Amino acid sequence: MSSQIYLHLRQQLMSARFHPGDRLKIRDLAQSLGTSETPVREALLQLVKDGALEMKPGYYIRVRRVNLKEYLEIRDIRLLLEPHAALQALPHIDDAFIDELSAIHDVLVRAERDKDYSTALQANYDFHFSVYRKSEMPHLIEMLERLWIQIGPLLTFLYPYGHPTYDADHQHLNVLKALRARDPQAIRAAFEADLIEGGRNFLRYLEEIEGKDVPEAPDNEAPRRHTGRRAG
Repeated sequence: MSSQIYLHLRQQLMSARFHPGDRLKIRDLAQSLGTSETPVREALLQLVKDGALEMKPGYYIRVRRVNLKEYLEIRDIRLLLEPHAALQALPHIDDAFIDELSAIHDVLVRAERDKDYSTALQANYDFHFSVYRKSEMPHLIEMLERLWIQIGPLLTFLYPYGHPTYDADHQHLNVLKALRARDPQAIRAAFEADLIEGGRNFLRYLEEIEGKDVPEAPDNEAPRRHTGRRAG
């Protein structure tokens, strides 16, 4: 049960369902998951060890906010690992999968247009990891997931503060084009550019808020909390 809860919370963290600073109450989580408090506590403590959560004085647990230096380090690692995962996935990708990936991107675009930012963040996560998991390299996926559970909550600042912009086509479209062409160089370039070009406004915003209190997402745009209520 502890392992199941741990995996569930990891998924929530990676897909930006928690906001930095959210307090995770063991009792509330246990009630929402329909389980006892012990496996929830064990799962949370494991996520503390993973660097996604932190235990504060008074023994309460909250989502850790990655600082700017950490984010840049993680981004550098992602620039190495994520294009590599995409290239390893290429032999296992067919046109039907690319069509599914295109549909995920369409969900992202509609969600951004409608300011349904929680759906947009989920779609972005689904787009990337749908490709990476096609690599069939479980150790590589584990490394990527360990990175994303730390930065996932930070991505709640992406909308509307650091909304991705592109000089030409959306880099996801370049990913799709490169995958259809089975072009390794274009695949690598598209994944790298998606992180650098698509993330430039986000990085600018992180630089602005570095050392400041965690901002609150607008009420009508905040990602949905796992517990259905704002953390206290």
